[in-house]
Amino acid sequence: MTPAVFHVAGDLSARAAVRSLRSSQIREVANTGIGREGVLPFWFGEPDEPTPREVREVAAASLDAGNTFYVQTLGMPSLRAAIAGYVSALHKPIGVDRIAVTNSGTTALMTAIQTVIGPGDRVVTLTPQWPNLVEMPKVVGATVETVPLDFSVEEGWHLDIDKLLKQLTPGTAALMLNSPNNPTGWTVSREQQQRILDRCRQHGIWIIADDVYERFYFEGNAAPSFLDIADEDDKVISANSFSKGWLMTGWRAGWLVAPKPLIPQIGKLIEFSAGCTPAFVQEAAQFALENGEATIARTLSRFKTARDYLHDKLATIPGVHLGTPAPGAMYTFFKVDGITDSFEFCTSLLEKTGLGLAPGTAFGPEGQGYLRWCFASDLDRIDDGVDRLRTYLMAR
Repeated sequence: MTPAVFHVAGDLSARAAVRSLRSSQIREVANTGIGREGVLPFWFGEPDEPTPREVREVAAASLDAGNTFYVQTLGMPSLRAAIAGYVSALHKPIGVDRIAVTNSGTTALMTAIQTVIGPGDRVVTLTPQWPNLVEMPKVVGATVETVPLDFSVEEGWHLDIDKLLKQLTPGTAALMLNSPNNPTGWTVSREQQQRILDRCRQHGIWIIADDVYERFYFEGNAAPSFLDIADEDDKVISANSFSKGWLMTGWRAGWLVAPKPLIPQIGKLIEFSAGCTPAFVQEAAQFALENGEATIARTLSRFKTARDYLHDKLATIPGVHLGTPAPGAMYTFFKVDGITDSFEFCTSLLEKTGLGLAPGTAFGPEGQGYLRWCFASDLDRIDDGVDRLRTYLMAR
């Protein structure tokens, strides 16, 4: 006689830490509009041009050569050496033994978090902020305290450094800092960086710096970086990506600069998550890194023109409030009179005009009433978008 088999129903929900994560309102708006005819999207932080042809050709040649096998977990030696050379030329000298290649800048940040942050740890970050930096530490069970940037028409978005330092208390595990900042374009100053580093040294706090936009800086060759002032034994980790400066968003390639003792531990996490970044992607990334300064310079020039153009156009719309043009990144984050729900506003704007913007509340409660516009675009598209926004606001 066959014994009876009983199935006991279980709880099929995700664990509490995952359920508590807030989903991306940017994605929610975009998912509504992607594929619709006539939509003009400015919601994602993505350059409007494809990866340069010569970079794509390197990847294609690598694939044609059959380079589809596993490679070193921490990255191919030639790419790690190229990254070390690039970082050393831009900042202080950095050895290859402090470099790890990752599947994207996002993965770089998540790997850094998993390496030095654990359950119950306290993490501090600034808002408005790319939501990933607020939510990622919660995945590993940490708590996140936010310090808001301030805004005025005269100064734009700016940091009250004393307010931040007051939150960097003993027992704090890490500060996560994105500069130039998404969505505001705010950029930390060298003097502020030094005070932050001094306080974190005093209390043994890790600094996880999201440096993805460091080359999208309109006041110099690169934005101020903790890598300019930190010593080798400082608790500083820098995450970067090929996505923005080298126009490689879809390639998912990034890197970490970390203290040497951390690199083998980072290697374990890469092995347990992705194994390695594909060889043909790494070869294309290396070519981009070694030959891409002209691409970065041209892109920066285009975006500065677009930033100023969008700022001047938006300033002519009644009820729109902007600060001075942001010194970095590729966004204009502006306030509109009468918006009480930024997400609902963006959903309605998309439905009625086809204009796709990111709701300010995606970046924290301080973003209520604000909209983010990615100006990585040609001027004709910006003109069309501003006309749609103006028409919508006049009809309200």
